[in-house]
Amino acid sequence: MQTLAAAGELQRDLQRELTYDGLRAAEAKGSKGGRRPAVPAGTIGDVRTAYLEGSSIAALARDHGVSRGAIRTAVADLLPEHTAAEADGPAPELPVTLDMPGKVADFLRTAELEPAEHAVLDQGVAVRRGQGYTLRVSAVPAVHRQLLARCQPLDGGHGLPVVPAQRKARREYESRVSSLAPTGP
Repeated sequence: MQTLAAAGELQRDLQRELTYDGLRAAEAKGSKGGRRPAVPAGTIGDVRTAYLEGSSIAALARDHGVSRGAIRTAVADLLPEHTAAEADGPAPELPVTLDMPGKVADFLRTAELEPAEHAVLDQGVAVRRGQGYTLRVSAVPAVHRQLLARCQPLDGGHGLPVVPAQRKARREYESRVSSLAPTGP
């Protein structure tokens, strides 16, 4: 065991010595190690102007002695993949998939709906649940909230009799919709 430990220690010492020799040789040639510098704060305006005038990222990196990544960071909002909508407006709502009880889906199919709401219901996937079903609906949260508002009569009123099973189904859907992130101000 001592022989193996001594051999391992010798190997580590040799690696350390070779590493230092390599660093000293690179330093003698004028190279320096470490992370490449970022674009200095004073020259960011020049870099952005040159990029807008048509200079390439690689040419700007060579001219300023920094990496291409540093140049990309300095001109990030000017790059083609960056759109003004991303910077100015809020992020668009992404579709959310919720399970809508079948009793709610059946009621909504007979109600007067907007074309977008009809399309959402038509694209829903029915999932069998015992004797009933659940409609798996994918829509943005705003459409889920509109659908929930349209099924308010299931709680009674509006000349419709209260059916406990429908009321329970509507409240179940309401709890799922209310768990979504709240809308803006």
